Amino acid sequence: MIDLSVIGSEIRSKRRARRLSQAQLAQLAGVSRATVEALENGRTGELGYTKVVKLLAVLGLDLRLVEAERHRPTLEDLREEDLRGQDLRADLREEERRDQSLDRRR
Repeated sequence: MIDLSVIGSEIRSKRRARRLSQAQLAQLAGVSRATVEALENGRTGELGYTKVVKLLAVLGLDLRLVEAERHRPTLEDLREEDLRGQDLRADLREEERRDQSLDRRR
């Protein structure tokens, strides 16, 4: 489940990428700068849906409903995923070494 602190972090990141100040974003969304600041810093307990949607819309973001995962990964699942990632990275490194070796032979 996503909470407002995650949404706030995404809003901050997108706002900075677009080089907007908190005041500029607030003005464009029709909310107060204090609301933007509190949301970005995780200091708001509850914030109305309309305010969040306005901020997201200005930044080209939206909220979507998706099926919740009924199964949380176990520690074993996470370890297996990590091992698969390590194997993939090792394969990529080996492929890169082979490519470099071929380049040197030419």
